[in-house]
Amino acid sequence: MDNFKIIEIPKIEDHRGNLSVIEGNLLPFALKRVYYLYDVPSGAYRGGHAHIDQLEFLIAISGSFDVVLTGPNGEKKRITLNRPDKGLLIPNMVWRELEGFSSGAVCLVAASDIYKEADYIRDFKQFINYNSI
Repeated sequence: MDNFKIIEIPKIEDHRGNLSVIEGNLLPFALKRVYYLYDVPSGAYRGGHAHIDQLEFLIAISGSFDVVLTGPNGEKKRITLNRPDKGLLIPNMVWRELEGFSSGAVCLVAASDIYKEADYIRDFKQFINYNSI
């Protein structure tokens, strides 16, 4: 499964602290929604869905967490995000689960569309069946 992509976010280094910027054509979509996950309890997971059309870009703003991706053919990949200057682009029709959040971890998500419940597939069996049609 090679349909995800790690994207390096430009970093401006300064003795006063670093600054990273997402602008221009860094992402292959216009941002329509930004949200973030934080205070995720130890052992909990987030995600557990796929999007029919929406693309998402995940960044570990603070701390670390794992993203487990499952493609339409059932192949799995685990990616650890732990740097605020690198993000994970997740295309549509990829099942995602976020787990292993470190203490104080913050996951920022930039999405290609506003929230639309109809765009979510929340049942893994339906996800697999959707792709076999």
